[in-house]
Amino acid sequence: MNKKIEDAINAQINAELWSAYLYLSMGTNFRAKGLDGIANWFEVQFKEEQDHAMIFYKYMQSRGARVILKPIAKVQTDWKSPVEAFEDTLAHEKKVTEMIHNINKLAIEAKDYATQNRMVWFVDEQVEEEEEAGKNLEALKAIGDNALGLFMFDKELGARQYHQASALK
Repeated sequence: MNKKIEDAINAQINAELWSAYLYLSMGTNFRAKGLDGIANWFEVQFKEEQDHAMIFYKYMQSRGARVILKPIAKVQTDWKSPVEAFEDTLAHEKKVTEMIHNINKLAIEAKDYATQNRMVWFVDEQVEEEEEAGKNLEALKAIGDNALGLFMFDKELGARQYHQASALK
């Protein structure tokens, strides 16, 4: 595997684990504020990000590349509102998308067809990640200060269930 690609994927593993840690922090924040449904959404997101890290981890191993785990940077621990958290979520997912696109670009430049193929799943996944975060943000903005609306939204997010990423099966 090309050294630039190996380094980029190692950085991506770290970013995915940092994302998991961020979403767990968001879940903790909202569970403490009595918004258990919103907390559930972030806890499921936490598990999905761990899956993403493991997909990259296993891919690196399958290619004979060395995984180098680095420290996970500190994450924020408090959000004033669900709107603020979903704004941060959407912005973060856009950064992750840029990183995914960069790995794909490196793979194209190196004519690394295996990595290009692996990245297709992640490119599609990031479209879903941004779409879901964006929809939740728009719903919360529409709800505004309506307590009943927030109650219903919280209940809806409480129904979200974790499903192991298909790329890990």
